Amino acid sequence: MKSTILKTASSYLLPILLLFSIFILLRGHYHPGGGFVGGLIASIAFVLHAFTHSTDDTLKLLRVHPGTLIPVGLGLASLSMFAPVFTDQPIMTGLWFKEPFPVIGMIGSALFFDIGVYFVVVGVVLTILFTISQYSE
Repeated sequence: MKSTILKTASSYLLPILLLFSIFILLRGHYHPGGGFVGGLIASIAFVLHAFTHSTDDTLKLLRVHPGTLIPVGLGLASLSMFAPVFTDQPIMTGLWFKEPFPVIGMIGSALFFDIGVYFVVVGVVLTILFTISQYSE
């Protein structure tokens, strides 16, 4: 039997945890955090939703299978890693915009690498947990 209180709370916690995961992702340039930790927090948000509702409802909420996030994240991380080669610089050299963006600050290739890691972590964690969950049902 599922708790009505937990089910209601998880509906409100999902967007809050997702916003917090994005905050941690963006904060990772200057302080602890980044794509890995942000991806884990986003995964926890969806796992909480799946526990209280169902795996199928959570997959419908995601609109894409989490496994599709893995190649997207790997592609983005790889592109940001090899982008400096096109400017005759070594691999993984940081490329930065000249002016800072409001709220976010300086944006460079490291942010896109972190976003790629974020997608990979969310994709891997949710694919594993949802596969186990569907198999056990």
